[in-house]
Amino acid sequence: MSAPLIPPPLTLYVHYPWCVRKCPYCDFNSHTQRTVDDAAYFAALLRQLEQTLPLIWGRHIHALFFGGGTPSLMPPEALADFLSQARALLGFGAEVEVTLEANPGTAEAEKFAAFRVAGVNRLSVGVQSFDDRQLQTLGRIHSAAEAHAALDMVRAAGFDNFNIDLMFALPGQTVGDALADLEAALAHAPTHLSHYQLTLEPNTPFYRQPPPGLPDDDVATEIQQACAARLQAAGFEHYEVSAWAQPGRACRHNLNYWRYGDYIGLGAGAHGKLTLAQRNEILRTQMPASPGAYVAEIERGGMGRQHSVPLTERPFEYMLNRLRLFEPFALAEFEAVTGVSREVVLPTLNALQEKGLLVQQNDAWTLTEQGQAFLNDVIEAFL
Repeated sequence: MSAPLIPPPLTLYVHYPWCVRKCPYCDFNSHTQRTVDDAAYFAALLRQLEQTLPLIWGRHIHALFFGGGTPSLMPPEALADFLSQARALLGFGAEVEVTLEANPGTAEAEKFAAFRVAGVNRLSVGVQSFDDRQLQTLGRIHSAAEAHAALDMVRAAGFDNFNIDLMFALPGQTVGDALADLEAALAHAPTHLSHYQLTLEPNTPFYRQPPPGLPDDDVATEIQQACAARLQAAGFEHYEVSAWAQPGRACRHNLNYWRYGDYIGLGAGAHGKLTLAQRNEILRTQMPASPGAYVAEIERGGMGRQHSVPLTERPFEYMLNRLRLFEPFALAEFEAVTGVSREVVLPTLNALQEKGLLVQQNDAWTLTEQGQAFLNDVIEAFL
């Protein structure tokens, strides 16, 4: 059963794939050896954006996010030129939130003021821990002192909106250790905090050889609960499974992503999602992972892999994303962004409500506390 498909908000994601060193827990598309230079890579980004324009005529960009890799390695002048040309093509202004992921390494931190001048108005700083021993275990290239210095530079560069990435359940970590990390982060007054558990992702060194001393599930839960209480006391709202924000400071790009919004994915390995309402189609795109292969694909006029999401898969895709947010979702929204009638999911929603995992209030549904604890089971119910 179908419903009219209405394009949701649109954001832009740009992938910068290079890192100084690959961390042993990281499964993102990142590379330590350069196969193309920045000039060729940024030219490909702009050409891909130009090739995407016919699919998004008349639509506005609500946020822009530079992810990686380590985007703070990019030359500020290349970033400034890209943003200038992207504004000309898409017509967005200073009201758009432009986030750049940054490494606390000294060389990158010295660029923060230049990134601000270039048009970045939000930073996401990958600290992970303020404990030197943990940083060494995690394979990070910065020290705790450098992390503190970098965050001071964030403020000095004029950023009043920034995120700190912080991991918990690290090897040998106690509740007290995790809270000390959190206090160190809060002392810098971030507006957003990504607080997530260290997980052993397939195809990473940590997966093949886990670090010794990882906390068990009970300790990890105790750490999470203690840190959640501290963040709530500090005025942060837990708006997504791993994300906390001061009121009104949720990351706009990520919020749109979890709401099953649309996003253009530029760069090596980048994924995109575009709603083509006139064709009742949701199009997913994926670019080649290798930077060299990506540039070659764009230079020959290619658009990577494209996949039309069938009606039957859209309810699961929507719930997989939307239920990571703790705000209620309306069935009218579900119908608009999936093009699927609510009648398709109502039996499952009602069954989950009977189990105490979801609760309905008027047209809106939200996870219960039990539903949050068993989120994977709730999502699997829509498969």
